[in-house]
Amino acid sequence: MTSAQQWNQPLGSADLVVVGAGIVGLAHAVDAVRRGMSVAVVERDERATGASVRNFGHGCFTAQEGDALRYALEARSRWLRLAGEAGLRMRESGTVVVARAEDEYAVLEEFQAARGGDQVVLLDAAGVARRMPVGPGVLGGAWLPLDIRVDPRQAAHAIADRLALQGVRFHWATTAHTIEPDLVGTSRGRIRAGRTVMAVGHDVDRHFPELAEQAGVRRCALHMLRVADPHGQAIDPAVLSGFSLLRYDGFGVCPTRAKVQDRLGADHPELIDIGLNLMFTQRPGGDLTIGDTHTYATTLDPFKAEALDQHVLKETARLLGAERLTVRERWRGVYAAADRPFLIASPMPGVRVVSVTAGIGMTTALGLAPEVLDDLLR
Repeated sequence: MTSAQQWNQPLGSADLVVVGAGIVGLAHAVDAVRRGMSVAVVERDERATGASVRNFGHGCFTAQEGDALRYALEARSRWLRLAGEAGLRMRESGTVVVARAEDEYAVLEEFQAARGGDQVVLLDAAGVARRMPVGPGVLGGAWLPLDIRVDPRQAAHAIADRLALQGVRFHWATTAHTIEPDLVGTSRGRIRAGRTVMAVGHDVDRHFPELAEQAGVRRCALHMLRVADPHGQAIDPAVLSGFSLLRYDGFGVCPTRAKVQDRLGADHPELIDIGLNLMFTQRPGGDLTIGDTHTYATTLDPFKAEALDQHVLKETARLLGAERLTVRERWRGVYAAADRPFLIASPMPGVRVVSVTAGIGMTTALGLAPEVLDDLLR
């Protein structure tokens, strides 16, 4: 069979065709199945290999704001349900935000006042130390009990396996070439589509370049590493730092955050320049996923600067009070970024382009998808 003949082969039909098997695409498939719809998923790789498996596995619900907070809180309940259905490794362990300066602790006090004690619990230095090993200079912190952790290297695959058992047809190693109101043309044939969701992350510009340009979609590259736990201690929560206060919109309601920004910019301009979000989570085997830095471009430079990894290693060691860290793996994460955290567009009837453009796909996708499908099915 020639490639032209293969391209013209019918691959059946589905009430919903989802292009992209990352967490955003899978979230739409999950919700569509709950509605009783037939679903086909088209994924260019043999399995999910993008942002959905390269992240911290952190459901950072509490630190969101606006639409992201609404999606996140809805996503939390859906993660809990999926954990039981799909056999996900999930921990309702919350997040600890470590404060190593007075202004950082003041931000957490303001955040607690804004959100309340059920979402933000202030900790003294001893309270932080009971939850994680810490280096010198910790003044206190906050525990965000609603946040969760999953294993990102397992979660998307487990959800896809569960969906396959529920009748979702996965077309792996299959590229979507053309999108029409009722037809998706792929490298293996055509699929008749009642509705279509394009969930291709930062690659939206490969399919709808003008839409991506109008939305200002770029790629954000992250330097991330897996290191041996220097203390051999179980660390249940995700851990954020003062640098994280500058990365999450929920903390933007806190007046003192500007003081943190000014101080860190004056004391550590090189770390602000690389967009450091100093944080980590512990993997099931005990190693730590640490990171991360942020570099933005429409087309990313292929070369990975060692200096960025060294900044992450040095600052994580200092946070943990460790002399040095042993690196097991290094990788680059890439996600879609834009001025607004969500791109939801309708380039043609019956088609929605959906991308989480703020690095919070794991946190929000399961809550975002139901609203997209509500609109798409009207």
